Amino acid sequence: MADFRHIVRVGNTDLAGEKPLFLSLQKIKGIGENFARMVCVLAQIDYMKKTGELSDKEVTVVEKIVEDPKAAGMPAYVLNRQRDYETGEDMHLTLSDLDFTQDQDLKRAKKVKSYIGLRHQWRLPVRGQRTQSNFRRNKGKAAAVKKKKTVRK
Repeated sequence: MADFRHIVRVGNTDLAGEKPLFLSLQKIKGIGENFARMVCVLAQIDYMKKTGELSDKEVTVVEKIVEDPKAAGMPAYVLNRQRDYETGEDMHLTLSDLDFTQDQDLKRAKKVKSYIGLRHQWRLPVRGQRTQSNFRRNKGKAAAVKKKKTVRK
């Protein structure tokens, strides 16, 4: 194939051209398997098609869907940010937007001293795991008692 590309750029991320489209899309932070397959369905592209075989038109369609999936007809249950705290909208965050939003959510939870925020603050498990044997942060780091240095005169 003369028009095969080994690297395809989608959403500020380089995707491997040798892999199927739905696997390559998962390399973009914030896109999982279900979302990637839904992008392929909405773009009307076979999800097993190699990423390097996509035409420029197909790449632009995939990019548009990844940038604004709600406008492309993506159902709300597939999006990773439903009923946003500030706007109340359903949206899908990727890359640095996802990192920033998660960080802001944690800061807000710590500030209002919610249970989740306090558990994060204390560096304990948040989701109900037991702590008797796991999450013992200082277990291997305890230093032995040091001898006093003798000062020579």
